[in-house]
Amino acid sequence: MASPLRFHEGDRTYVADSCEPLKRAAREGEVELFAWGRGSYPGLRLPLRRVAAVRSIGVWDARHPQRWGLPWHTNEGLELTYVARGKVPFAVDGRAWTLTRGAITITRPWQPHRVGDPTLPANRLIWVILDVGVHRPNQAWSWPEWLICSRGDRTRLASLLRHNHRPVFQADRRCAEAFESLAHLLATESRPAAAETLLKLTLNEILVATLRMLERQDLPLDRSLGESERQVRGFLEALPGHLAEPWTLGSMAEVCGLHRTRFAHHCRRITSLNPLALLNACRLQAAQRLLLESPKRSVTDVALRCGFASSQYFATRFRRAVGLSPRQFREQALARRFASGQTERSLFTAG
Repeated sequence: MASPLRFHEGDRTYVADSCEPLKRAAREGEVELFAWGRGSYPGLRLPLRRVAAVRSIGVWDARHPQRWGLPWHTNEGLELTYVARGKVPFAVDGRAWTLTRGAITITRPWQPHRVGDPTLPANRLIWVILDVGVHRPNQAWSWPEWLICSRGDRTRLASLLRHNHRPVFQADRRCAEAFESLAHLLATESRPAAAETLLKLTLNEILVATLRMLERQDLPLDRSLGESERQVRGFLEALPGHLAEPWTLGSMAEVCGLHRTRFAHHCRRITSLNPLALLNACRLQAAQRLLLESPKRSVTDVALRCGFASSQYFATRFRRAVGLSPRQFREQALARRFASGQTERSLFTAG
């Protein structure tokens, strides 16, 4: 996990989004797109040193069902989206929604999420991605200098965005109007540099309106979302996609920026297992799945892909946990599946 903007989980890879499906749909005339961005984000290029912190802003208008969606990804900043028309399938943190008109989503930089399932119905969506100086939960937020809120409002906004569990809200009129103002600016101004003042005013209005909307929700705030335990949770969620790496207790703790003792404490608190036992359990679980999903894959290949140093060590650990050798497990499970036509219950044991 060298990059905080690239995650793996199971058979999924999460990367910082470049919106390639959207770019392709815009080129092919499937959607009308107005966007300004930096880096690999779509649209007109934002001036290098102006409106700092803005990574991407835009509006797409899909007037008919689409053949694309945005697969699991993370963003290079805090993302706010507003559904101006239609329906949008959306998923984050293991939950899925069908967003309708007026829905606002809030996703933090470290949260993998998906837009589309896997394709999109007709819809119109407006978005803002702001770099607030964080890639991980325990980092301090840094607002851009053009945000004119008082210090107290900045602190309150960061707290509400950072510590609440809810990713989906219903916009009030002020929020809706602020997002529509942004869409109008993007559609009518072809020179981002000339629109700097209007853009700053519009983004301030969006953030202030979002603050007031969140304040009225009386949200329960979970301070652990910004603390070291949240950091460990994020690591453990991503761990199944990194099983082939030669993890040690020290290297796992280092990824989370924690001492080994503190990392182990959080791991036991979250999973009831010590880190190395959990790692072994994850590897065995992945091996079970791979043995059944890829019947032609050799046991040695399964062992190496799941992070075991050798097929012999893998077979020893597997037999101790499951009571069968990997080959016996595969043959018996597939035979039962063939005979019954049912999906067998996992035999996985964490020991």
